[in-house]
Amino acid sequence: MKRVLYNSCGDEALYAMIREAAAGRCEVVGLASDDDAERIERLRQADAVVVASKPLTRRLIEAGERLAFVHHQGVGYHDTIDTAALAERRIPLAITPGGTTVGVAEHTVMLILAMLRRLPFADAELRQGRFHINALRPVSRELRGRTVGLLGAGRIGRAVAERLKPFGVKLIYFDPAGVPPEVERALSIERRSFEALLAEADILTLHLPLTAPTRRVIDAAALARMKPGAYLVNTSRGGLVDEPALVSALKEGRLAGAALDVFDPEPPEIHNPLYAMSNVVLTPHVSAGTRDAFMEKMRFVFDNLERFWRGEPVEHLVDLSDAAGRAA
Repeated sequence: MKRVLYNSCGDEALYAMIREAAAGRCEVVGLASDDDAERIERLRQADAVVVASKPLTRRLIEAGERLAFVHHQGVGYHDTIDTAALAERRIPLAITPGGTTVGVAEHTVMLILAMLRRLPFADAELRQGRFHINALRPVSRELRGRTVGLLGAGRIGRAVAERLKPFGVKLIYFDPAGVPPEVERALSIERRSFEALLAEADILTLHLPLTAPTRRVIDAAALARMKPGAYLVNTSRGGLVDEPALVSALKEGRLAGAALDVFDPEPPEIHNPLYAMSNVVLTPHVSAGTRDAFMEKMRFVFDNLERFWRGEPVEHLVDLSDAAGRAA
């Protein structure tokens, strides 16, 4: 029976879900601790590995003597997998586009509402006996009537737009690939340039992959071009944002607030200044972390692995030819 290592360390409840999705088609191998020595030992006997947030480095790939396939449980593999090392050994990589869209879109809307209403602050204060029935009125805002800017309008960006429409917002977007006119009409979204998006949006929400061109796309200059008193939301990748520049913009009052599910690095440093800001909402990279999404992803992963082992076409393979060129 083939052995599949789950590269991130989880608890027994998580491994039980993975085994349920595997349905006896292979042996699922977990980790007792987040320790590379154990991970390397497990990799020596693994036929495939499933990657989540824990990076699959060159060192780990080279330890996988039997490793024949790598599957990412999401889509953002650039910052978690050494593709050059895979290309050198001609180990295929597949990604899992399904399972994230609904969870991330719902989480984005939740963060926007929580950010506008200062929900974490109100909750934490009430638990300490401080009943702020009037104190939040000057800073709490409604979503209705706001202009929401989508930086990126792929699957998730469009799903966010669909869920925001009933709130009575104006939706604008910038996406390098554009959106078909019929989709723009269906979602009631209007295209803008990147600069116009920054200037017009009351709420800017990020839905881009992390690549070399998009890294720090929201830097100090971009933050300075944002509408005064605007809000920033990021459920995509932490590397899209220059975090020190964001902290400065919040401290100086140029931004009214932020909501972040992703960071760079992860987890954030224990003394991160964002922790002390009452106008910031933070969650630990869990926007796609529902049971529903995870089971959908895992079923696809093991279906795909089964196709690979049967010699059938595999879905959502990544083209590693560029990585092969860099490796050479």
